[in-house]
Amino acid sequence: MYGKTIFIIVFFVFLIASYSIYMGTVDPRPYFSQLQSQPGKASPCNPTGRPLRVFMYDLPRKFNVAMMDPHSSDVEPLTGKNLPPWPQTSGIKRQHSVEYWLMASLLHGGDGEEEKEKEAFRVFDPELADAFYVPFFSSLSFNTHGKNMTDPDTEVDRQLQVELMEYLENSKYWQRSGGRDHVIPITHPNAFRFLRQQVNASILIVVDFGRYPKEMARLGKDVVSPYVHVVESVREDGVDDPFESRTTLLYFRGNTVRKAEGKIRLRLEKLLAGNSDVHYEKSVATTQNIKVSTEGMRTSKFCLHPAGDTPSSCRLFDAIVSHCIPVIISDKIELPFEDEIDYTEFSLFFSVKDAVEPGYILDSLRQFPKEKWMQMWENLKNVSHHFEFQYPPKREDAVNMLWRQVKHKIPSVKLAVHRNRRLKVPDWWL
Repeated sequence: MYGKTIFIIVFFVFLIASYSIYMGTVDPRPYFSQLQSQPGKASPCNPTGRPLRVFMYDLPRKFNVAMMDPHSSDVEPLTGKNLPPWPQTSGIKRQHSVEYWLMASLLHGGDGEEEKEKEAFRVFDPELADAFYVPFFSSLSFNTHGKNMTDPDTEVDRQLQVELMEYLENSKYWQRSGGRDHVIPITHPNAFRFLRQQVNASILIVVDFGRYPKEMARLGKDVVSPYVHVVESVREDGVDDPFESRTTLLYFRGNTVRKAEGKIRLRLEKLLAGNSDVHYEKSVATTQNIKVSTEGMRTSKFCLHPAGDTPSSCRLFDAIVSHCIPVIISDKIELPFEDEIDYTEFSLFFSVKDAVEPGYILDSLRQFPKEKWMQMWENLKNVSHHFEFQYPPKREDAVNMLWRQVKHKIPSVKLAVHRNRRLKVPDWWL
């Protein structure tokens, strides 16, 4: 009896409400909108609509700029205004200076418009940070402290690594994530060589994975960076017919004695040197030789990029900013920003097996259609700004592209950190 009465009352209430909505006298949207995210409020689950928030550790200058300027003092904070410029006379050391440009980008304030174009900005409250940048110039430290791996001065490099790890391991933010949300550039193949295993959970900025075991560095966790080019960029080509004006078919100038995959350079020398349309020359990196290479690349249609001691080398990025079509011979090379850039649109790839076949490369290049070369050359010019390191940083340059790559890694970092907090047994995915 009572159940039937309640059913009839509920039925009539529903009927009246439905009629009111139909006639427009009741708007149900405000009630449902309360269940949705409030507009204008940042959601921790959806950081893609804003720049990456980065906390940069305030390390003593001996870990970074004091290697460039020994007179640099810790008396006043390091800012964009007192940051020493990267030395123009650094020569080949410049190729591993990614650590400097990332740090510089965080020190640069900029006006309102510049801030809008940045992929990352510095926060001074670590509780607000998405990622933590460790401004240790590990590559410059290796290049500065000792002339080779056995030099006693390398003890300075080792001691810096020891002190840095003591500093980080005492940080509650390192402890909180196990270092997973910390960004550490290690672009020289021998950088951070003494204590690498202690940073293998962090987001490493590398140029390739040639000397890293998979349990330490891998594509899913880390970021592949370009080398910083050492030749001057072409700003304006200023020619009506670039194909005809570039009179050398294929250009290579560099060290021909290398380890691992780089041994192919000697084999290529035997196959390519001596051809009238090829410039293949053994050379070492000096200030004068870099100038010669700059001119050589600018007057060549194709620039050869064989593997070095590791699968990549600076030569590829020198070719890109010289608007010289790269010819890449490196089976295990990893390329920066490849989720956004298709290198096949402006580069040629040959396997090591094909490259050592007599005549294979030269026949392919000599028969390459002018129209196709022109299209690839235009594509190359359109992407070359993505490989520029500069201060202040500019929209879509190499630094901003790298920070965007770091940003892509943050969701998987958060997943690992959150899972680790609640697991009561060893992680079965490891």
